[in-house]
Amino acid sequence: SRFPLPASRFPLMLPVWLTDTVTPDLSRAVHYTLLWGLEGVALRTLGTAGSRVPFVNEAALRARLDEAELPVSLVDPGLFEGPLAARAAWLNDADALAETLAFARRVGCSIIQVGALAADVEGYDPAASAAALRPAAEAAARAGVRLAVRNAAGSAVATGADLAAVLAALAHPAAGADWHPADALASGESPAEGLAALQATPGGIVAIGLDDAALAGGTDWGTVLQPLAAERWDGPLVLSVHGRPSGQAGLSATAALLAARRKARSLA
Repeated sequence: SRFPLPASRFPLMLPVWLTDTVTPDLSRAVHYTLLWGLEGVALRTLGTAGSRVPFVNEAALRARLDEAELPVSLVDPGLFEGPLAARAAWLNDADALAETLAFARRVGCSIIQVGALAADVEGYDPAASAAALRPAAEAAARAGVRLAVRNAAGSAVATGADLAAVLAALAHPAAGADWHPADALASGESPAEGLAALQATPGGIVAIGLDDAALAGGTDWGTVLQPLAAERWDGPLVLSVHGRPSGQAGLSATAALLAARRKARSLA
């Protein structure tokens, strides 16, 4: 990170948000970040053209974030999101990763979100997916960056257990989980089950994604996050805001996210 992080006896669990879930405009995104009391950003698309990282106005991005003293905690370039069977596509993604690694280094970001090559459910092979992702993990390790492999509802890697199978086969410390427990919950897995499965993997949990709908539901996220607080987990909690009006939805979701973090810390 470009910015020194405060020392604490608690895990940092940095509350950040995926800015383009509300706006691709950098100035508005920074405004909302500060207004809601979040402590950093996760980036996917940015700018009036909706350009995807790393192909964004980097000079403007760095200047604005430096001015606001906000770190980039995670970037999502959209790599390895297709089916494992589309070999040519994921080989192109492997080549494209170098540009994202360089971008991440320049903006001080240490986490790159990627898919698990799980778009096709039928005949999915976690070991084959792991083999395809291994060169990317090795490149990330050389760059001092971690890959955060995501689970997604409706894919072959929908749950924490599904994702754990891929990460166990990959067995690389530079590749961990971008855990989206609400996606897993929609697929029938409890957050406690998914968390236990992912904590046992070599790369562990790198980032956690929660949206405003999940935070407004009946799940006690503070209790869910408590085991991570107990082990002083310092990854980002990445909020996505889909409710409208966005100002009110984001403020409510941020309050719920911060309350869950406080509870997790108090229980640790």
